[in-house]
Amino acid sequence: MTLRIGIAGISGRMGRLLQEEVAAAGGTLSGGIGRDGDAAALFAGSDAVIDFTNASTAERHAGLAAEHGKALILGSSGLSAAQETAVMAAAKHVPIVYAANFAPGVNLLFALAERMGAALPPEQYDAEIVEMHHRQKVDAPSGTAIGLGRAVARGRGRTLEEVGMESGRDGHTGARATGPIGFAALRGGQVVGEHTLLFAAGSEQIALTHRSFDRRVYATGAVRAAQWAAGQPAGLYDMKHVLGMG
Repeated sequence: MTLRIGIAGISGRMGRLLQEEVAAAGGTLSGGIGRDGDAAALFAGSDAVIDFTNASTAERHAGLAAEHGKALILGSSGLSAAQETAVMAAAKHVPIVYAANFAPGVNLLFALAERMGAALPPEQYDAEIVEMHHRQKVDAPSGTAIGLGRAVARGRGRTLEEVGMESGRDGHTGARATGPIGFAALRGGQVVGEHTLLFAAGSEQIALTHRSFDRRVYATGAVRAAQWAAGQPAGLYDMKHVLGMG
């Protein structure tokens, strides 16, 4: 049976790319909604729904996925703690792939970030993350940047909330503290997405950079995630599971 995939946010740039990628992957587009639309009907008529809208709809869409027993691929960034809690609650009933980024290369970068965080102690290596996106992006730091920070912190045996974030430095801030992870967000033009993770010590510096040149890589990854999730038991997954790294 052909997988029926619905798209929340179908009228945006990502929505148009997702339509093309659903067809390219041999799936069936079951429908889509824009800013307004019957989300309940979309979930009822789909096997999986891909949601690249915004944080404000994440809780409702996760709830509808659980209510209708359908897989959800969630790519919205900037979710609050309460919204993430709602997504986790829904994942007890249906498979949800919630990822900061659906590009395979970025998810390999997450894996490297965790390993490097474990190998490079914070007392000797300061971790800094620099990201740049198009001028229309509304949240900062980006979800991918925060994902990198979480990976580094996880490698160091802690959470990002525990190690702390330093961002928006301005004026006489004093010396850099030991332990927190630094974030810098740049916005301008139509940059699809650039992320650099730096580990800086007194005697060396290591930098890992990923650049996205085409948003299609996110659409291709999201459709791949939908195909994978439709056959999984209930649970909260991310792209490392889809790529076989989890």
